[in-house]
Amino acid sequence: MGEPVKGRVESSLPGLRGIVADDKDQEHAVVTREGPTKGDAEIDQLYAEAEDKRLSKTSLLLDVLNISNVLTDGVSAMVDDSFNKCFTSTRPEPWNWNIYLFPIWVVGVVIRYLVLFPIRLMLLLIGFNTLIAVFLLVDLALMPSKRKMALQRKLVQWMCSAWVAAWHGVIRYHGPKPTPGKNRIWVSNHTSMIDYVVLCSYSPFAVIMQLHHGWIAFLQKRILSSLGCLWFNRTEVNDRAVVAARMKEHVNKEDAIPLLIFPEGTCVNNEYTVMFKRGAFDIGATVCPIAIKYNKIFVDAFWNSRREAFGKHLFRLMTSWALVCDVYFLEPQSIQQGESPQEFAGRVQAMIAKYANLRIVPWDGYLKYYNLGEKNPGLIEKRRRVLADVLRAYLGKTGAAPSTMELATEGKAALDGLQRNEEGLKGTSSVGRATEKKDQ
Repeated sequence: MGEPVKGRVESSLPGLRGIVADDKDQEHAVVTREGPTKGDAEIDQLYAEAEDKRLSKTSLLLDVLNISNVLTDGVSAMVDDSFNKCFTSTRPEPWNWNIYLFPIWVVGVVIRYLVLFPIRLMLLLIGFNTLIAVFLLVDLALMPSKRKMALQRKLVQWMCSAWVAAWHGVIRYHGPKPTPGKNRIWVSNHTSMIDYVVLCSYSPFAVIMQLHHGWIAFLQKRILSSLGCLWFNRTEVNDRAVVAARMKEHVNKEDAIPLLIFPEGTCVNNEYTVMFKRGAFDIGATVCPIAIKYNKIFVDAFWNSRREAFGKHLFRLMTSWALVCDVYFLEPQSIQQGESPQEFAGRVQAMIAKYANLRIVPWDGYLKYYNLGEKNPGLIEKRRRVLADVLRAYLGKTGAAPSTMELATEGKAALDGLQRNEEGLKGTSSVGRATEKKDQ
């Protein structure tokens, strides 16, 4: 890679080689990747050679006593933690730890679970199921027309309002209300699937979202698809190409329902924002940013899909005191002359992060679903073979394994040499010479 671009700093974190960050604003850095990428076969070969070089030592015990590999793994763990903390739920701090607070806490639990929850559930079932029945009746009875579309939009808005009422939602909307228009697209940070419900209770949107299973899939395919919503499977590359084409077609319609996209591609805990995908930023449309900020004083609205089902997530919301949220509709943005789609995405992300008080991190949210062992099992197998070859070299070219006494003697010599030598280098050399003499 060549010299870094002026005004940028090259990242030195493991896993981010070849990435440069815009240094104009350290808090909201725009991260881009430069230069050609290597193929899987070339990466596998380079990795195997690096492992072979790292493990090829003159003594097994010296390699065991070397802590550099441990430090490297420790640094990698810290970097990995900087990614995982974007998807960590906030645990409420206990406040019922003394004799006079505990009874108040018990009263609150009784009210939330035995009084508020049954009332909310009953109202939700009556209102939501009635609206679904009316929606299906309208869908079957009326022919496609602008009147039918307007009625369906209003029914979807009432459905979402029923859900917000079931959570005792206290939602404050800031900025102008979204209006349909050609060549416009709305983007927002993503915390949970309820983001769409919160926004649609104010103004209906068509949405591009991951296709789920169960009763959620029924709502997606039967109810929301009538609004022009698009669904995809993030593990299927073909789905992405089809969705991109349909997204451009939707945006270019005169009477299209406003299209909403969550460019992060996954739910983040509303404290950080991960890298924005550039799909919504390279179609030439005007981008309307939306910033959503949840107040966690009553409940954490983050949905950790790997730890809890969506039904459990909804139950947690319905048994809380209230869902408090601020929604900011920001000034529309267009790509500037000489600005790349990735830089445009970073600029919009910085706007959203500023209003929602989020920290920008240079991670791709897709890594949350990436498993090295499943995606590239050959790389794991190569590492095993390299380690096996190094162990055979340690045990001797003739195939005769050293005895336990010989290993103990070598270990004692290594430790004595390291203790006697203050610099730690002469002792290592003496152990190496002792080992060579013993092999001869």
